[in-house]
Amino acid sequence: MSLRPLHDRVIVKRLEEEKKSLGGIIIPDSAAEKPLKAEVVAVGPGKRSDDGKVHAVDVKVGDTILIGKYSGTEVKVDGQDLVILREDDILAVFSK
Repeated sequence: MSLRPLHDRVIVKRLEEEKKSLGGIIIPDSAAEKPLKAEVVAVGPGKRSDDGKVHAVDVKVGDTILIGKYSGTEVKVDGQDLVILREDDILAVFSK
């Protein structure tokens, strides 16, 4: 199944965080926080303004972004955990 976001929505996959602390302590999954880094999987066409023009989304597929812990809606598609969020929920884009 393919998933296509509408308007200014973006579909991302959270990137795995390090399972070990700086001091070498292994963090169990039950105590780990949700990762804030994510990879953009799909992007909608953009937000439509009142005059009917479409303003393109600033991120593209493959970008690594920073999102809030509780941003977006979590969904599971074809066994993958994904997050659907609006462009406004993206905090930053990592430069390459």
